[in-house]
Amino acid sequence: MSGIGAKIMHPSHGEGVIFGRDGDFWRVYFQNHGEKSIASEYAGMEILEPAMDLAKPDLSDIMTAMEHVMEDFADRLRGEDRPQDVELADKWDGGNLLIQSADPDLKAKEIPVDAFFHKIVMTRDRLRVLEAKINANAKLADSDKLEIQQYITKIYGSLTTFNVLFKYKEDWFVGEKKS
Repeated sequence: MSGIGAKIMHPSHGEGVIFGRDGDFWRVYFQNHGEKSIASEYAGMEILEPAMDLAKPDLSDIMTAMEHVMEDFADRLRGEDRPQDVELADKWDGGNLLIQSADPDLKAKEIPVDAFFHKIVMTRDRLRVLEAKINANAKLADSDKLEIQQYITKIYGSLTTFNVLFKYKEDWFVGEKKS
């Protein structure tokens, strides 16, 4: 059974440890890839070690995890925010996006799909950083954080159209769930 503390194997990121949950996503730390959010329903994860009893956490494991998180955070503060490795679906390799106006006098715009995909991934990564900054902001009341978070969730929902470009489902945008 997966849960916080479980050690998992991911097909593209390797071994990782689940350290949190955010709605329908596990928060997983991969030593070579950093922190990733992976859909809890994602079938590609293999549980290597089930979650341990968190009533007695190992202090050295907590310290090691915190050191990795702080290193990643320090890199971002220094402007070294590297985009996550997100793969384009193979069917789009080498393709182009063509934007054609209904007006025949206007020239069409052609963009390589991988350049367009990079912009989509950067938008997603910046939204995630914005979420983290909002959630960590001590000056915002919890009700304000919740209201802003709802707008970000709606933005993710608006971007689900671009999920067709992603190779792996866990990289997709996820908006509001219909109940």
